[in-house]
Amino acid sequence: MRYWLMKSEPGEFSIDDLERRPNRTEPWDGVRNYQARNMIRDEMQPGDGVLFYHSNCALPGVVGIAEVVRGAYPDPTAFDPGHRHYDPKSRPDRPTWFMVDVRLVRKLARTITLAELRGRPELDGFPLLRRANRLSVMPVTEAQWRFILSLE
Repeated sequence: MRYWLMKSEPGEFSIDDLERRPNRTEPWDGVRNYQARNMIRDEMQPGDGVLFYHSNCALPGVVGIAEVVRGAYPDPTAFDPGHRHYDPKSRPDRPTWFMVDVRLVRKLARTITLAELRGRPELDGFPLLRRANRLSVMPVTEAQWRFILSLE
């Protein structure tokens, strides 16, 4: 089992949106960064844990726990010319972009804020805390996972 942090802007798709979905499950589509795509395509597996993180908002932070319930498969939004995630270079026979399905395990009792995570020696090397990190998907070690959730 691996652990991940997946960022979403709450104005686009929030933890509450995930909670309202049938079976509290949703495809994680629209990833358009090659490094994040590679992690989704090559490393994420059903059963992996996910820290659901709200970004680009008044109080960025970890807001819930989810799990990967379906491994990587082509992101169909890349093939739809009417969709905002359309990529004319991605084709069904040679997809460029992939996604996984995630299911909400639970919302946290409170947001564990980015400010709380910064400067913690337990999180040395945590990708989220690197300057200019714009990845929407990043790995989390088991020790980091446990520490972050201990802050709840």
